[in-house]
Amino acid sequence: MNKSVVLSLGFMLSGVFISAQVFEKKVPQDFDTEKKEILHGKIDTIQYSSVTVGTTRKALVYTPPGYKKGTKYPVLYLLHGIGGDEKEWFRNGNPHIILDNLYTKGKLTPMIVVLPNGRAMKDDRATGDIMAKDKVEAFATFEKDLLNDLIPFIEKKYPVKKDRNDRAIAGLSMGGGQTLNFGLGNIDRFAWVGAFSAAPNTKEPEQLLPDPFKAKELKLLWISCGDQDRLMPFSKRTSDYLTENKIPHIFYVEPGGHDFKVWKNDLYLFSQLLFKPIKQEDINLMLKSE
Repeated sequence: MNKSVVLSLGFMLSGVFISAQVFEKKVPQDFDTEKKEILHGKIDTIQYSSVTVGTTRKALVYTPPGYKKGTKYPVLYLLHGIGGDEKEWFRNGNPHIILDNLYTKGKLTPMIVVLPNGRAMKDDRATGDIMAKDKVEAFATFEKDLLNDLIPFIEKKYPVKKDRNDRAIAGLSMGGGQTLNFGLGNIDRFAWVGAFSAAPNTKEPEQLLPDPFKAKELKLLWISCGDQDRLMPFSKRTSDYLTENKIPHIFYVEPGGHDFKVWKNDLYLFSQLLFKPIKQEDINLMLKSE
């Protein structure tokens, strides 16, 4: 999938605020194609007790190639959209394949990826009227489930690092809105935040960051959207607010609509920046045509 993209940077690098720089990027055609000959990570289904919801809930967990229980890993929580569940990314986005291929090229910091069900209610299936009031509200309830139930479970069951600097959150559409709401609302818990095509559940910028300078504590704040996506205004207003307040962030605009072609590309790029020092030359190298 070769694409050219525009990447507008508002990132604090070496003390310099860089804004509106344009790069051309072509994603490798086989970035999401399974390769039998390489090492592969593993996807498992886990169940955890949710006090918030009052039931047992499910999530998928991806462990990287060469995973060792004796090694401590950073963790990424990767959220789905309003019509999905914990398997939406796995079914439509091939995150395990994308990450496996990146590991083979030595482009990722080894990490555990958790794919939860962000609809925090007892019947959390994506059935019936997915826009029903109780189902939409369940996406907001997931904040408590994530912070109080899922993260403690993952930290008990898996060898993950527990510091905020080793915890990331990202998501698509409704999950992109959750990412901004939860990530910016809990900067003491997350240092890496990536919103892909954030949906209308995204809070107004002044609500997201009443003290915008708090966001300078983040290691990375990534906002992306397809240029044909009707939900672009929600990403743009957040980026505009950050830019007005001179808050370091990446605003990434690419050709495309509201679909997995865009979101797979986002994951491919965003994941390469996680859990490592970010320098201008690293971003330039990543964005070179491959």
